[in-house]
Amino acid sequence: MKRMSLRQNMLIVDLSSGRTRREEIPPELLRAYLGGRGLGVRLLRGRHTLSPFDPAMPIVFAVGPLCGTPAPTSARLSVVSRSPLTGTVYDCSAGGRFAWRLRAAGLLAILVEGKSPRPVVLAITSAGEEIVPADALWGKDVGETARAISSRGSVAAIGPAGENGVLFSSIMMGEGNAVGRGGLGAVMGSKNLKAVAVDGDLRTPVADPDRFDRARADVMRLFRASPVIFGELGISEYGTPALVDLMRQRRMAPTENFRRTVFEDSSAYSGPAIRAAYGAKKDGCFGCPIRCKKSAADGRRLPEYETVSHFGALNAISDLHAIVRSNDACNDLGMDTISAAATLSAWGEARGRFPSPEEIGPLLDDIAHRRGEGDLLAEGSRRVAEALGKPGISMSVKSLELPAYDPRGAYGMALAYVTSNRGGCHLRAYPISHEILRKPVASDRFSFSGKARMIKIAEDVNAAIDSLVACKFAFFGASIEEYAELLAGVTGEDHTPQSLKETGERVYLTERFYNAGNGFTRADDDLPERFFAEPGSSGEGIEVPPIDRARFGEELTKYYRIRGLRDDGSFTDDGFLERQP
Repeated sequence: MKRMSLRQNMLIVDLSSGRTRREEIPPELLRAYLGGRGLGVRLLRGRHTLSPFDPAMPIVFAVGPLCGTPAPTSARLSVVSRSPLTGTVYDCSAGGRFAWRLRAAGLLAILVEGKSPRPVVLAITSAGEEIVPADALWGKDVGETARAISSRGSVAAIGPAGENGVLFSSIMMGEGNAVGRGGLGAVMGSKNLKAVAVDGDLRTPVADPDRFDRARADVMRLFRASPVIFGELGISEYGTPALVDLMRQRRMAPTENFRRTVFEDSSAYSGPAIRAAYGAKKDGCFGCPIRCKKSAADGRRLPEYETVSHFGALNAISDLHAIVRSNDACNDLGMDTISAAATLSAWGEARGRFPSPEEIGPLLDDIAHRRGEGDLLAEGSRRVAEALGKPGISMSVKSLELPAYDPRGAYGMALAYVTSNRGGCHLRAYPISHEILRKPVASDRFSFSGKARMIKIAEDVNAAIDSLVACKFAFFGASIEEYAELLAGVTGEDHTPQSLKETGERVYLTERFYNAGNGFTRADDDLPERFFAEPGSSGEGIEVPPIDRARFGEELTKYYRIRGLRDDGSFTDDGFLERQP
């Protein structure tokens, strides 16, 4: 491979005019925002109040400063825009060769704006880029699309769901990874952008190889010592479905649209059950040593924890093969499995019957093509529940359906769901790593004490991680300290855990400022009433009471004060954005 120049470039694509240009990213922006999530959020400034479907609303693909190097878990990118599902600023990340090849094409980011008059593919190499007509690909599923243009490199494509504006449509990588949540596939579809293909032959330089190698050795040592990563029941062995049995034991597995927190038949789709049924073998993102993904003997990507739990317990289904077929369908059609399953579950509660395993497949196809009842279901659970006159049955925050951790079983998660800038998401702070995974019995998971500060710090750290862009699972072993050393080795500049946390805080507050500009207030930082009014499934020596609303409100106010916000969640300084780089 050729050595890359030190210029840090991004590609700007105007689909309306068909023009493209490469520009150097100002060094001060990279120092302040790193890359990935942070850089993408910064590049939305000035256009963050536009509709997600306005042609002038950009969609940004951005890698991090470690991408292209041997830094563990760094072959990742973030995609950033405004979500059509939630209305919030939105980022979503995925690993794979696409990110690596984007960096090898000499780019840190792609900013796509405008709307093509016809379906197109954006094809990028280190030598240049072109916009290629793709009329013949429109209507094709993700797999067909990826195969059709695989000669152009790694592919990020939408399926019929993105083309038809499904509000939880995803962008799928050709290797099977998903930019899954928030409906960014619909943003691509609104621009008539069917896919992006990238290839390149440039090598990312490392400024201080000795420092980098020492930091990498430390990271790998910590990975090997982590019971969560490489333990007998860890994510390397069984993938994220290793969590199925643990969530059952903790009595916090969302069941029947969060009406209960234990599903008696969950062992049917646990990690060991999936391995036995499908001969699951280790797989993973490009160059990742953790290899948390699992593939079947025929090469199909097997579902993650969130997917098996939501197409399982949440819809009262124990048929593993039906769950795997649902995952396959969502991947081919280009839809987020969490929101799809949660929307079906809310609809099932509204009509008094959850969909059967035989009904799920046809329903998913109807959603992707907006046929019949699928046209309403394509709008997500909040809009479905409101249309059916039962708004309380949407288990979502800021219209984003909650993942497979019931907040009644972990109060840090309850707080994290509502303070997440993108809506009900477990990955903004990921307190599960503290409340559940790091302790055999987390005695403080039913307490709000200290959770406001814990969530604030975790959000800042995770915003920095998402801007690097590294995998959250890496931090079950390593810490931000080792990754600061990796960054210093790559850039030749000193970075510290504190400087990375400051970057994360800047990113988080910028997102919150954007959301405030789009009308979000403290009233949107709230959980569905079910969690305050109904208990979970107590038993086996574990009591799962409803969350105390008054205590929840006190801790949320404390969180705002720690963040430097008013008690109503608003900014004390309307000039915050102008003071940022």
